[in-house]
Amino acid sequence: MTGIASRGQLRASFIRWTLFTVPLVMLLGFLSGRLSGSGADSIWFQSLDVPATFPDPIWFGIVWTVLYVLMGLSLAVVCTAWGARWRAAAIAVFIVQLIVNLAWSPVFFLYHRIDTALVVIAVLDVLVVLTIVLFWRVRRMAALLLLPYLAWIAFATLLNWQFLQLNPDGGITEHGGAAVQRMNI
Repeated sequence: MTGIASRGQLRASFIRWTLFTVPLVMLLGFLSGRLSGSGADSIWFQSLDVPATFPDPIWFGIVWTVLYVLMGLSLAVVCTAWGARWRAAAIAVFIVQLIVNLAWSPVFFLYHRIDTALVVIAVLDVLVVLTIVLFWRVRRMAALLLLPYLAWIAFATLLNWQFLQLNPDGGITEHGGAAVQRMNI
């Protein structure tokens, strides 16, 4: 037997990795959002002035589901690239960027730190670009699968900055640090 795998073996390896990476990335994303109370229905979030560019909240669940699937597929492509020179570095940077990605929701929604969340997402932007560069060196398709993710987090960075501009106090009142609910009449 030679050291080269058949097409069937490579396909089976990709399927096995996909069955691991896609659900894992989706589960971690779901848990980060759920445990941090993210969403437009929180009282704190409703107290914020919202930028004009803020999309209908229903899109966030849809977009993040698609992006987490693409991220998992992209990671599976790199994981199956046995022997690729940049494989280990690419996987390591992917894991770091995923951790930073998962940290954003608690910083923004749980701790109500819009300013710190902006720093987190700016770091994420850099890490995703680095991940794409490394994935490109391993498998171009893996890098291309991450381009929608890069576009979305660039937009999310803009939104985060706009939220900070509109809510320099972080949406927290001076009276005991509690959030206020605004009602339009």
